[in-house]
Parts: sequence; C-alpha cells; structure tokens
Amino acid sequence: MKSMRGLTMMMFLALGLFGSGVAYAGNSNPLSDAVSQGQQLFEKHTFEGAGRTCQTCHSAGGKGATVLPNGVRKPSIAGAARYFPRFNAKVGHVLTLEDQVRRCVAGGLQGQAPAYDSADMRAMIAYLTSLSQGKVIDMGGRPQK
Repeated sequence: MKSMRGLTMMMFLALGLFGSGVAYAGNSNPLSDAVSQGQQLFEKHTFEGAGRTCQTCHSAGGKGATVLPNGVRKPSIAGAARYFPRFNAKVGHVLTLEDQVRRCVAGGLQGQAPAYDSADMRAMIAYLTSLSQGKVIDMGGRPQK
C-alpha cells in the first residue's frame, strides 16, 4: 500500500510538472527549446554529409510526403515515432527511434550520425516525437505509405 501511495504521488508530481508550463530562467522551456533545435537540425543540418538534410527526403519538416528526383517516394514521418521500438527483420534486431535517426543520417545523408547520448540526438528525438503527439502508439507496427 505504501508503494502505491508513493507511485501515485510520483504520477501527480510528474503530471503537475509536465502540465503546468513551469517557467524556467529566461522564460524558456527546455522541452520546447529541444523541439525547436531538433526542427532546425532536421531542416538545415547536413551532419557533414553529401549536402542533403533530413528534409531533402521528408519535406515540410517531415510532415509531407516527398518524391525524390529519381522517382523514389518517401512518406511523411509525422507519427513515425509511434512505431518505435520495432523489430527490423532486415537487420535482425529491435530498432529504436535513435537507431533509425542514425541509419538515416549515415545512409541517406552520408553524414556523421549523432551519438546516442548527444544533445543533437536528444533534440532530433524531441522533434520527431513531437510529430507523433496525440497519435496512438503501435509498437512493432508499420507506418502507412
């Protein structure tokens, strides 16, 4: 019973912190700042690659479908975060959203993928997850094309 009270208190505390819009120094919100930074990385950063950005393949900040010059269709990735983690038979193991970002940067952009624990990775994950806000989680599911 004591552990249930502790869990309940933690839940109320978490809900209060996330839902209260707690003001931080300089009236900034660290989560909103991370989402904005992730969007900037998505739209403008080449990750020292071949000159492409994430937006090269995923237009409108990831919210629009894209047809590449070679005719390859790339879907919107709005909502993509809801499908991770998932098993990928091609690589033979479970992929996280961080893994997918690294695969796209290294492969599609031919760039230097951000480290798992880097500020850039946290910002990218914050942005990509924000595109899935309000969507139902479907771990292991496949995005609709």
